[in-house]
Amino acid sequence: MTVFVHKDAYDIEENTSVYDFISLVLKNEGTGIALAVNENIIPKDKWISFILKENDTLLIIKAVAGG
Repeated sequence: MTVFVHKDAYDIEENTSVYDFISLVLKNEGTGIALAVNENIIPKDKWISFILKENDTLLIIKAVAGG
């Protein structure tokens, strides 16, 4: 199945959670990022249980240190 991140397509297995996607596909432990699926923010404590669906669109915002 296909999901999109910032308009880039990713093929993933069915029943992939947001946590699995972030960990396996994007190789990020989820630190310093916020995530929305189909314009709905998904709280970090829901990432393990939130299952992605065909054609979901993810928006990932990464915190950056600066000043």
